[in-house]
Amino acid sequence: MDSMRGQGGIQMLLTAEQEAQQIVSAARNLKMTRLRQAKEEAEREVANYRSHLESEHQNKISESSGSSDSTLKRLEAETESKIQSLRDSASKVSPNVVKMLLRHITSVRN
Repeated sequence: MDSMRGQGGIQMLLTAEQEAQQIVSAARNLKMTRLRQAKEEAEREVANYRSHLESEHQNKISESSGSSDSTLKRLEAETESKIQSLRDSASKVSPNVVKMLLRHITSVRN
């Protein structure tokens, strides 16, 4: 009788282990889905911002198209310096944004 009871306990443990593996797997899948969503959202924001900057650049170029080459060169230099400063500030802030996103994405709430 004790051997039957022991086998039932072992079977219960195996079942509990399988359920735990399923829960962990589901949590992993959810985490990966959230990471993908965050990455896609960040890429969309970058694309929108880039297109916004491009349109501003094109507007400045079209406004100055009737003026001399020096004005065009000056505008291009200003644009490049602004783009570089934006890239610098984005590179400074990027690690913090990534850390924040990962912290919020990887925290599991019930």
